[in-house]
Amino acid sequence: MKLVTYKENSLTHVGLLTADDKKIIPVTEAEKTLLGTALIPDTMIGLLNGGEQMISLLQELQEKFVANPSRTLELEAVQLLAPIPRPSKNIFCVGVNYREHLSEVEDVLDNPNIPKFPVVFSKAPTTVIGPHTMVKRYANIVSQLDYEVELAVIIGKKGSEIKKEVAYDHVFGYTIINDISARDLQFRHGQWFLGKSCDTFAPMGPWIVHKSKISNPQELEIECRINGELRQLNNTKNMIFDIPTIIETISSVITLEPGDIIATGTPSGVGLGFNPPKFLQSGDIMELRIEKIGVLTNIVEEKESS
Repeated sequence: MKLVTYKENSLTHVGLLTADDKKIIPVTEAEKTLLGTALIPDTMIGLLNGGEQMISLLQELQEKFVANPSRTLELEAVQLLAPIPRPSKNIFCVGVNYREHLSEVEDVLDNPNIPKFPVVFSKAPTTVIGPHTMVKRYANIVSQLDYEVELAVIIGKKGSEIKKEVAYDHVFGYTIINDISARDLQFRHGQWFLGKSCDTFAPMGPWIVHKSKISNPQELEIECRINGELRQLNNTKNMIFDIPTIIETISSVITLEPGDIIATGTPSGVGLGFNPPKFLQSGDIMELRIEKIGVLTNIVEEKESS
């Protein structure tokens, strides 16, 4: 099950992808046609808050569609938005969660050793944009614009003090996030929030894959290409802290709720790690791929931001 948020005729809707990932089934429209009900919300946050009932309805909808196809939309005919266009709170992010990435940024860290606990920071909700949307350049104040491909976990069940053993019970699914970073702002201010939270600095998508379609999220190939050049290539099995540990750590003091997003860290190969660095420039095309999820593509804007 792959879920999208899309815009058609200026209206925003939730959709299901067909099995070939080429078409969208309008969820609320198909529910009325195929199931004769109108229970599924037309927003991703609303759907996630519906819990297991919504998942069951979506699965039934998919089965009915296979037997009796209803109207679909071509992906190219609509605008794909971020699966959760406006998160209800900050995105939870984990820093230096791959050993090779730690080694390439150790010169700018206060403590370059392998962390004993997850390093958690956040990005503002206003950072989120969808596929094929321009990332602002901020050329007048930023000269060290960087990319970071990351597996993002979407929470589907509310919980606090969640133990690792049951962490996946609280996961709805997974998507891709690009943790865009203004390195000069990030390190100039002594903490990471400002350099990570500029508007448009969290491209996300292209959809959410339900956890039932990914048996082991800790064994997914993850890569990033800039203008076709392979920059990052790794596997989620090489995380220092796995997903259950991250969920346990955050939920020990913060209640996790449906629609919360956790970015699990980036592998080596970021622009900062090259000698000389390979920071993003105007017009650069970023293609992020995670196995069993898909490809997230965005471009750095050409013009300077005011």
